[in-house]
Amino acid sequence: MSGGFAGVRNQLVVHHDGSWTSRSGTKPPRTGQQTPAEVAELRAALEDPAYARVPNRPTGSPIADGFQYFITYRHHLVVAGDGERPQALQRVFAALPEGGPPTSP
Repeated sequence: MSGGFAGVRNQLVVHHDGSWTSRSGTKPPRTGQQTPAEVAELRAALEDPAYARVPNRPTGSPIADGFQYFITYRHHLVVAGDGERPQALQRVFAALPEGGPPTSP
């Protein structure tokens, strides 16, 4: 994820086993572990046929000082901007640890 007024670049990586690392600016990374049920929900959201139809690139006009989100799963990359979250993408974000990457520096 990148963007915002301050040029924020944050990252959230979720591994196959549900362990995750979140990096936000220069702060120390945070780590955690999803429960098996949370891992199953994230995997189901990412493997939903509706998610496979989410456009790979933003389709609307960019939002000034908005963020771009880069989601990669099994070599499939989706880039979405603020305001462009179809239902299938919203489901993925809802299943991410802490609602996805942090949006503050």
